[in-house]
Amino acid sequence: MIPLVTIVVLTAMISLLLWAINYNENERLRTTLISDALWVEQTLRFQLSVDEDAIARLALDHAHHQIGLPQFGDRARIHLQNNPEVLSIALFDADGRPVFSVPEGAGSGSGATSPLPNRATAAASVRPIYGPLTKTSDGDLVTSISTALGDGGSVSAVISIRSLIARQIPWWITEKYAVQLVDIDNAVLAEKTRVEPTDTSLTHKISFDPPLAGAWLAISSYRVGGNLSNNLLVAGVLGLSLFAVFSLLVLYRNGLKRQAAEMRLRSEMAFRRSMEESLTVGLRARDHDGKILYVNNAFCQMTGFTAEELTGRKPPMPYWHEDRIAETLARHEALNKGGLKIQSFETCFRRRDGSDLEVQVFEAPLVDAHGRHRGWMGSIIDISDQKRAAEIARVQSQNLQRTGRLVTLGEMASSLAHELNQPLAAIASYAAGSLNLLQSPDCDHRQVVGALEKLSLQTERAGQIIRRIQDFVRKRDPKFQDVELASVIVETASFLEADASNHNATIKVFAPKGLAPVRADRILMEQVMINLMRNGIEAMGGPSARHVRLEVELRQEDDHQVIEVRDSGPGISPTVAGRLFEPFVTSKQDGMGMGLNICRTIIELHHGRLEHRPSPTGGTVFSIVLPVPQPERAAAE
Repeated sequence: MIPLVTIVVLTAMISLLLWAINYNENERLRTTLISDALWVEQTLRFQLSVDEDAIARLALDHAHHQIGLPQFGDRARIHLQNNPEVLSIALFDADGRPVFSVPEGAGSGSGATSPLPNRATAAASVRPIYGPLTKTSDGDLVTSISTALGDGGSVSAVISIRSLIARQIPWWITEKYAVQLVDIDNAVLAEKTRVEPTDTSLTHKISFDPPLAGAWLAISSYRVGGNLSNNLLVAGVLGLSLFAVFSLLVLYRNGLKRQAAEMRLRSEMAFRRSMEESLTVGLRARDHDGKILYVNNAFCQMTGFTAEELTGRKPPMPYWHEDRIAETLARHEALNKGGLKIQSFETCFRRRDGSDLEVQVFEAPLVDAHGRHRGWMGSIIDISDQKRAAEIARVQSQNLQRTGRLVTLGEMASSLAHELNQPLAAIASYAAGSLNLLQSPDCDHRQVVGALEKLSLQTERAGQIIRRIQDFVRKRDPKFQDVELASVIVETASFLEADASNHNATIKVFAPKGLAPVRADRILMEQVMINLMRNGIEAMGGPSARHVRLEVELRQEDDHQVIEVRDSGPGISPTVAGRLFEPFVTSKQDGMGMGLNICRTIIELHHGRLEHRPSPTGGTVFSIVLPVPQPERAAAE
């Protein structure tokens, strides 16, 4: 309370001192203003008296016939040259008509020199008479000075008030003041000013009537000046006072600021703690040695351990999987050597209850307020559900692919039976022939051996057909290895030869040898080729159709190999073309719409792409683009 009272008293004293200094300074300025205003008034009146005397002498000399019109004109011109505020001088007769004027013709225009309106007043006055203030066509403010002659005539001069003020008021007056001639309503009649005065508190007005009826001379100060010593004194007192006030405020508010800062700090810490505990992402801070500095509630809930059990603990951690301790230590060592960059990896933790926890960890540098790298801040996300969902999707995809192969095999049952019948019929024929030879008394053993060798070859052929069918339908995980696509195409074409024959079609293969192998699963690639080639065969018609040809081409393009399957069928409807690879979308009447979807999934699994386009000669072209891996990529896979 005492500092507040002191501040109020000190402020009051300083305010009183400043008011007294300002009052004295204003009074000094007002005195100077009045003195200068009187000087200006005297200067203007003196110049007007000079013009009055000149007019009076001209009138007197002309009335006494001491000068003629030529001498009158010469003296009038000399006066006009020496006193530019006098615009013209004219001589009028008793009837008010101009007799002579300088410059010539000046007395005949409106608003120029004119005789006195009251002859009795002019005759009775020993001094020249002033006319009213009038505005000329060019905006100048003028008045007239007239002196009566004895014969009833008069001598009259036109005075420019603007020129009078502009010439007779020196520059040092206009540097400090705005000089204005105003009427009784403060309307400006004429002025000489550098800028428009904004402060009218320092203004002095002097009546200028006579000689100018209803006119006032107003002089206003541009600004309130000050003396250097007073200003320095005021500045010093004000500076010391402000410093004292500031010191008292600092002392008074220091305790309040400290309390407020502590309150804000507690609130901020509580708010941040609330934010951290509300996160569903686990947070873990550790130093370079792996010692845990901080864990949030979400991380504790993930692992089943409390913050007290984990904070301050060094590796190995209780939530580490015992099978991955060496791997985790190696990863932490690599993290410390990897520099200040964010790293991400997937790993498996072991909960307190012994169950596995699949997580994804994002490690970011932990930098303190001084820019020092204190350790690592980890964000841990539980991805167990995503892993399970991905595994379920993978199994379902494999089942779908196997189902597709079974469906394809079922659709090709008649063709497969026809292909198996050929070696089986040959086996039966060779067996019967061999039996007949053996029963013959003159049996030639060389013929029997030849028949048995041919029987063995047919048996091997039948076995290859059976093994191919078994590999095609067996449930298995994809096995990526080096595969020559040319052999896949040739074997698939041979496998579908009987099916193509049933549709009056032939398969033409353009597959150059010597191309680099690709990383692929041979069985899955055979499934794709069977599906695409059978689609092309079926699209070109059945047994009643004309003889057609299905073309399969393999070529190398940069670091990719391209397989194109071209048919000459009716093509694909535009309404179906855009959605052809979607599930349950088909262009066949009895199709299920799953084959091409499975094919695209298999090709994408091989990091390739499956596309289709209309053939220029009719039909459709399906393109498979597969990358040819670099040696290091092949080794990694």
